[in-house]
Amino acid sequence: MKQGIHPDYHTIKVVMTDGTTYETRSTWGAEGDSMTLEIDPKSHPAWTGGTRTVGEGGQVARFKKRFGSFSLNK
Repeated sequence: MKQGIHPDYHTIKVVMTDGTTYETRSTWGAEGDSMTLEIDPKSHPAWTGGTRTVGEGGQVARFKKRFGSFSLNK
């Protein structure tokens, strides 16, 4: 392994959104720093089974809403 080209790999503390903490090794920050997460698997809808609310629908729904009254009859 070449010397001097690899980032420093050290221990940091990760603080989850509910306040729980764990230690892991990372190249982020410096030795002993704390990383506070804003979104984690305990709060993100992708892991909790939550759904996203879609207000107006997609592109097709907006097109039909806007131009639905026009017809191509001659």
